[in-house]
Amino acid sequence: MKIRTIIAALVLAALPALAQAQASPSPAASLSPAPEAAEQPFIAQATKDLEARYPTAADAVKAGYFRYTNEDKSGSISYANLKWTSTDADTPSQLWYDVNGRLLGADYSVPYAAERPNLFGIDPARWGEFHAHVHYGLVAPDGTISLGGAGGKKFTSTGGDIANPTAAQLVAAGIAKSPSDVKFVFAFPHIWDLEVWILPNASGAFAELNPAVKPVHPMGEM
Repeated sequence: MKIRTIIAALVLAALPALAQAQASPSPAASLSPAPEAAEQPFIAQATKDLEARYPTAADAVKAGYFRYTNEDKSGSISYANLKWTSTDADTPSQLWYDVNGRLLGADYSVPYAAERPNLFGIDPARWGEFHAHVHYGLVAPDGTISLGGAGGKKFTSTGGDIANPTAAQLVAAGIAKSPSDVKFVFAFPHIWDLEVWILPNASGAFAELNPAVKPVHPMGEM
């Protein structure tokens, strides 16, 4: 999940407190969004592997990923597989697609530790910290799915457990009206996260936006 995805697409619309709490600043702003020489082999391998394995959103779903965000301001929709330890270019924890199911990029993650990861030849400063929180999908009467996230007092003050969230806890927090309305809910753990464009990006593989991608309806419903 891109840091901009949780903040722009999920959180700022309805959960401003979560926006401040979930993504910690990264020193990556001092780096060029274009890969350094030592980083280029990983980007090349990730691009080759992921384009072959998961070229469309349908391929990602077949491999165990599922959609959990709306389109964000970059035109990306995130899919996760709930496996938060990435070991190489083949094992992203998340994949991003546009509204037409075209592969755009990926997140790589490892459980949070005191030191930023020194992995894959990537400058440690490019890894951003995500604090633990919860994501969910709610089914509306017309069958559409509303996607969202929660954390901090919004969830725990009513007895919610961020590490083991349940449909009943979403009801207690006033997020869902009934457990039957909850299509899914999962814990997003405390991690270090690396965001990489797989679609060629003239601004650089680590840039926030890609000029080749035009959002259609950012922050809209599924």
